[in-house]
Amino acid sequence: MRRRGPDDPAAPRGGGHHRAADGPRDPGRPRRAADPGPPPDAVAETVRARVRPRRSADDTTLQAAAAGHDDPYDIYDAPVRSSRSSESRSESRSDPRAVSGAEETRRVAAAASSSGAASSAASSSGAASSAASSSGSSSDDDGDRVGPRRTAGTSARTARREAVTRRRRRIGVLVLAAVVLLGVVGGGAYYVGSSFFDKDYDGTGTGDVIVQVVSGDSTSQIGQMLTRRGVVASSGAFTSAAADDSRILAVQPGYYQMSGQMSARSAVARLVDPAARVGRLEVRGGTQLDDTRSPDGTIAPGVLSLISQASCGQIDGQRRCVSVDDLRATMSTTDPGELGAPTWALDGIRKAEPARRFEGLVSPGIYDIAPGTAAPDVWRELLAASVPRLEAAGIGDAAARAGVTPYQALIISSLVEKEAITPDMPQVARVVYNRLAVNQRLELDSMVNYPLDVQALRTTAEARARVGPYNSYAVAGLPPTPIAAAGKAAMAAALGPEPGPWLFFVRCKPDGTSCFGTTLAEHQANIRQAIADGAI
Repeated sequence: MRRRGPDDPAAPRGGGHHRAADGPRDPGRPRRAADPGPPPDAVAETVRARVRPRRSADDTTLQAAAAGHDDPYDIYDAPVRSSRSSESRSESRSDPRAVSGAEETRRVAAAASSSGAASSAASSSGAASSAASSSGSSSDDDGDRVGPRRTAGTSARTARREAVTRRRRRIGVLVLAAVVLLGVVGGGAYYVGSSFFDKDYDGTGTGDVIVQVVSGDSTSQIGQMLTRRGVVASSGAFTSAAADDSRILAVQPGYYQMSGQMSARSAVARLVDPAARVGRLEVRGGTQLDDTRSPDGTIAPGVLSLISQASCGQIDGQRRCVSVDDLRATMSTTDPGELGAPTWALDGIRKAEPARRFEGLVSPGIYDIAPGTAAPDVWRELLAASVPRLEAAGIGDAAARAGVTPYQALIISSLVEKEAITPDMPQVARVVYNRLAVNQRLELDSMVNYPLDVQALRTTAEARARVGPYNSYAVAGLPPTPIAAAGKAAMAAALGPEPGPWLFFVRCKPDGTSCFGTTLAEHQANIRQAIADGAI
């Protein structure tokens, strides 16, 4: 072993005898064996610094210039147990003193492994101190690792972490962009597919399907309903076909006769055809329950016939309708309350002739009847729709408004409907009230003709001679039931008659206008004028 020159770095403090700082070592004094260090694995796990021999400033500068770095530690970031970096090996080969320092460190580690000392933590601290003295650096403040502070190394790690973060952010942005792009492409594909590849059937379809269009349904909702019922293959196909036919916008709520598995274009064409509408019932003011005949022999269908016709539909290859006889039998034999008759009319209905007890309860308007419905359900549906209309017109408040019961107000309304045109209705209603007030017979031809099912302005002597509750020439007071369906104007007149003393009226003009009189003489003069004008 060569002696250390004046410019050589100090020897490691990990082994040998203590001597004075400036005194020579005693050659006769035996060298003390190095303190056993920690096992190599313990050193590798706890020490994260390279052990370098002390070098001069010139050596460090030359090494930095050769490596191309300002600080030889700024690229170090490997654990001690890994192989030394290429830079360290390069330094060791170029600097013999560094090689001897590394050899000294390996000897310390080998001695520690062979000694098997018990206190690994203390020996580790001693080995770290020895390594620190050989490299010319001090330990960290917290004692967890030995070696110089690597501020530049920490910056490198931070830079790598930031690079990883930036890379992850770029990946996230790319993933998000890909998701958005896929959504746009998918939405476009769905739109194109729904526009050009909607399922559709061929032809006009087979079988019988009755569908219902509800008030407020849009074209799309109609298409969805037809799809559920198996009429069309898809709502999209129906909507596309309907866009080419503006008549679809005029389709009214109600029932329609369709077929199963129709092409969308065929379904649209069928739906806009007026002949496809089924179940539609229209009741006009003045219509009676039974058919009536005019003097010229014309037959006007009554409410029962109209209901029967509206209930018809093609079902399972057969035309099915509820018959007039079934409707009449149900009305006559079933308790009115079970069929939906209003409570304010039950007493009068039960006293009336069973075959006429629902007269006047089906108010004028349009109704929808599902084809194939049984007679009891038909009556329930009709009364459930009609009674609210009657009550909305004020019939339920008749006692407070006109001093009569609601059912009596409905009867008076039917008389006014049959006897007068709309402008004269309030005065005709006043005549009825004035005659009832003095118990004078009403003498109305419409009452006489009602049980005869005759639709005429005048009566015959034979008809007036027939005895019965509807013969207004023979009995005083109101008839037992209404004699027709009364409209809103007639009900308004019955509930709010025009004030006046009139006891007589006669249709005196060809347009149906009536003339009113207070005395019999005035009435007879009005009749002569009516004959002269060709009104009667």
